[in-house]
Parts: sequence; C-alpha cells; structure tokens
Amino acid sequence: MRINGAQALLESLKLEGVDLVFGYPGGVVLKLYDEIYKSKFPNILTGHEQGAVHAADGYARASGKIGVVIATSGPGAANLITGIATANMDSIPLVCITGQVANPAIGKDSFQEVDVYGITTPITKHNYLVKNANELPRIVKEAFFIAQTGRPGPVCIDIAADVFNTEIDFEYPEQVNLRGYTGHNPVNEKEIDKVVKAIKNSERPLIFAGGGVISSNTSSTLRKILNQLGCPSTSTLMGIGAIEPNREGYLGFAGMHGSYGANMAIQNCDLLLAIGMRFSDRVTGRVAEFAPNAKIVHFELDPAEVNKNVQADYKVLGDLKYSLPIFLDKLKFSSINFTEKFKTWKENCIAESSKHPFSYKSEGDVIKPGALITKISDVCDENTIVVTDVGQHQMWAAQFFKIWKPRNFLTSGGLGTMGFGLPAAMGAKLACPQKNVVLFTGDGSIMMNVQELATIADNNIDVKVVIVHNFILGMVGQWQRLFYNHHYSASELNLKRDFVKIAQAMGIRGYRLTKAEELQADLPEILFSKGAAVIDVYVPQDENVLPMVPGGKRLDQMVLQ
Repeated sequence: MRINGAQALLESLKLEGVDLVFGYPGGVVLKLYDEIYKSKFPNILTGHEQGAVHAADGYARASGKIGVVIATSGPGAANLITGIATANMDSIPLVCITGQVANPAIGKDSFQEVDVYGITTPITKHNYLVKNANELPRIVKEAFFIAQTGRPGPVCIDIAADVFNTEIDFEYPEQVNLRGYTGHNPVNEKEIDKVVKAIKNSERPLIFAGGGVISSNTSSTLRKILNQLGCPSTSTLMGIGAIEPNREGYLGFAGMHGSYGANMAIQNCDLLLAIGMRFSDRVTGRVAEFAPNAKIVHFELDPAEVNKNVQADYKVLGDLKYSLPIFLDKLKFSSINFTEKFKTWKENCIAESSKHPFSYKSEGDVIKPGALITKISDVCDENTIVVTDVGQHQMWAAQFFKIWKPRNFLTSGGLGTMGFGLPAAMGAKLACPQKNVVLFTGDGSIMMNVQELATIADNNIDVKVVIVHNFILGMVGQWQRLFYNHHYSASELNLKRDFVKIAQAMGIRGYRLTKAEELQADLPEILFSKGAAVIDVYVPQDENVLPMVPGGKRLDQMVLQ
C-alpha cells in the first residue's frame, strides 16, 4: 500500500506489537501526531520529555517488552538524553523516536536543530538518522530487533521532518539482516563443564545474581539451580527479585548498602558464581580486595564485561536462557549431593548474617524509614511492583521491602537518576494494570519530575506515591554528615514544601503522616483505596542508611552503626 512516512512508522509499530507510546509533540513531528490522532494510536502525553522516556523505561522493565517514546527535534530530543542514558546503563530495551529538521535544513543550525545522532551515539546500543522515507520500515524493524536481542538496550531513530510527509510503497520486512550481528549468543558447554568441576572442588560457593537474570527471564531456572546446589546466595541491587526473599541462605543484596551477611559471604567464599552482573564499583568496594579467597565464575552475555572490573577464573559467555538450563542439567546428573556438601557453609553464612540484620531503632512516635517500608511490605501482596527514585529511600526500599518476583523492583541502578521514579511507576502501572504499584521517593527526587503527577491524574493511573520526607537531600546529607563534618552545603530543603497541596493542585489525593501510630491506623486504608495518592511521610533528617561501605574500603569494612 502507498502511505506517507508517518503512517508507515505507525504501521511498523503496530506490526512490532506496540500498544502504547509515550511522547510530547512539537513542530517537526506534527505530521506524525496528526496520524496518531486520525488512527487513534494510544499515546500518553507526559508533562516533560524526560518523564516520557522514564515512563517508557518503567513500562519496559515491568513488562519485558520494548518501551517506545516520541519527541520532537532540538530541545525535545535533548530532554530524552538522561532517560536514554539511564536505560543504557541498566540494559533496558527502548526505541526512542525523535524528529529532526527537514533534509534541506540539516547541518545549518536551523531552528530547533540538534545533532541527535551524534549526542546519542555513546549512550545507545545503536542509532539511526533517517533521511530517506523508503528506508524507514527496514530501520524500524532493525531497531526493535537490536533493542531486544543480545544484551538489551535503547535504540534511537532520528527522522527528518520531510520523511513523515513523503509517500512510499509500504512493505514491512519479515527478517533482519545485519552484518556482524545476529542477536544469537550460543554457549560453549565445555566452559560449563569447567564450572561444574570447580563447584565439585569447592567448599564455600556463593551464587551472585545480577540484573541479567531479570532481563533474560531466567529467574525460575536460577531458583532450580539453587535448589540443586543448596548453597547461599546474594544479588545485586538490579538482581533483586531474581531470588525469593524467604529462601534459606538468601542473604539479601550486596554492596555499598547491602547486607552484612552478603558482604561477608563474598569476602569468605572460595567460589563466586556471578550470573548476569557487571561487578560495578557499588558492588565490589575496593576491587583489589574483592572476594580475596575466591575463584571467580562469570556467566555473562556481553564479552566486554568479562575481566573489565574483576578478573574471572572461569567465563561462560552467552545468553543465560541457554547457559543456565545446561548448567542445571549438568548439576542434576552429578553424583555429588551438593545440598549436603554445602550445608555447613550455608548455615555459617546464615548465622553470620543474623549478627547484623537490616534494622532500625524505634524512637517514641517518630516514623522511622525502615518501619514505614516494612509496614507497606507487610500489607502488600507478592505481585506488588515497587519503584524507587534514587537516594536513601532507594536503599531502604531495597533493604526492607520483600520482593518476591522478577520485574517487581524497578530502580535506576547504574546511572542513579533522581526523577526516574514517578514516571517509571506510571509506565509500570500502564504495563501491568492488574498489579499494585508503589513508588518510594524523596522530597528531593520527587521534585525532579513532579509535573508527571498531572499526567497520572489526567490518565487515571493508580500509583501510590510514598514520599520519605526528611527535609534534606538524604544521601548527600548522609555523606556530608559522615565525611564532611556536618557541612550541609546546598542539601537542606525548605520546610515549606507541602506535597499534599502539590498533589491536590495536580488533581490527586494527598495525605500526610507524621506519627508512628498513623502507620497502623491510616496507611493500609490509603494504600488500598482506589486511585492515585501521594502519601507524604515525615521521617528524621539525620537517619543514616546502614550498613555502608565507605568509598575505597573492602566489603567487610562496613560502617554498621
């Protein structure tokens, strides 16, 4: 059929199974938005382009599908950059569609012209500048293929304005043919045999699950491997949800603000099986003394991550959806009773972990962050999706909220993007309308994209927004308290910020909790009421997130109190 470029783009999205896009119109994409209007293609108008891309990101994380965002040229496209970088760091599949000035105007510093292709090259898995309308269907097909195969990531398609108006004979390709990239990542079974042998020779193995387990949808296989091995386990922040929180021997997440038990197990194990993780600095502490007694096994899809931060003794390259089932089968056919073999080691790890569990001290009628999050965790069901912004509340949520299933803990792990939480929660709820969605944010983070409260109200998106309100940029303040002699430089926040009134002005119910007794009396009713709500909860300004591994220290050199 003969259609224009804008129609071709929408037809391509439909053929890729896209049922919703997030975006913000502007001059060069008006033709596209006119076709969106005529075809009634579902589009969520956000308050800001950064909100749109974080919403698409939250949609992708919660659903496992590709999130799609649309922005106009110049400032519209530039406003996507933080969100694209956020998705790139956490390997989240996005297709970001931006308008560009018309072909004759490119490269002439035209009105609202920005070199989107050049800007996004370092922060995307791949990107395109589309000048020829006939290439658009092929490029869209390739973009979706690249975004979701191999290590997932964002792909940007920058489209010249005149492409939207140009008529083409539309035919959507059935296959993708990319030189040097197939998206297929086979596994060398001999490498897995070496790992099984290493496990047989081990006395103190530890499973370390990362975000790759979530993105590859292999959590169920990993849990079967743990059943077979019976060894202790931990996860990264991005790996929370891969292992059920009540599993015997699961020590919680590890790293800078991870559990005492997990960090000590890493330092004491003799074989560390890292699965789908990249050994970020927040996980390793001082790299030279990370897991000093252990041989390192690295199950990893991306060869660039192997030996980048930590040297691996054994590497299993390939997609976890291929390598983990093979690994499980080989463990099953072993003559060794691994559960019995590692029983004492696991019991020792559990005992060590019990010395310093995640905890908080109650103080009269003051609401402690740990008590707040524990209460919400207790009353929510196992399908609840928890979203966080970045800071102290993010770490408290990871410590105290029990996450039972993969894709139920959404957080900006790699880039640490304040302002991620509110739009990501919105996207998660639209992706999974049958699930309850709770956002934990701070009185600093919420202001980064507070305009999306209006988007939530406009679209009747049922998200419960819990503001952990301590009147300071919490994590900045904690560092200033511990390492900068209490010099709260540009971190204390005005006491006059009234988030209840802000919520009400945006069309959302607002509540304020200031006393511990209100957690029992009022909080459950608010959480299970119908419709979006902002719950502004006052907590002490000087509460620290502990444990904490200071910069440059080993994982076993934690500040505990």
